[in-house]
Amino acid sequence: MNLGSPDSTTVRDVKKYLGEFLMDERVIDVPHLLRWILVNGMIVPFRAHKSAHAYQSIWTKEGSPLIVITRQLEQALQHQLKVPVEVAM
Repeated sequence: MNLGSPDSTTVRDVKKYLGEFLMDERVIDVPHLLRWILVNGMIVPFRAHKSAHAYQSIWTKEGSPLIVITRQLEQALQHQLKVPVEVAM
């Protein structure tokens, strides 16, 4: 299992992605209000542009390498196993 990937390399999509995964209490283990302040007041506003640029440097025409490779792995495993294989993020 992994934490996923933004839908695109736009700053808007990266902000959405960062907000979603950083608000998970298993990612930042502090009380909800403090986590919300950290994520929405400090991390996302200052990190989204740099992260979007970093994603642009690795993005492929098929999309996020993490998603593309994970789906390829899912298909390869499905051909080898007799039980359903699903991607979880």
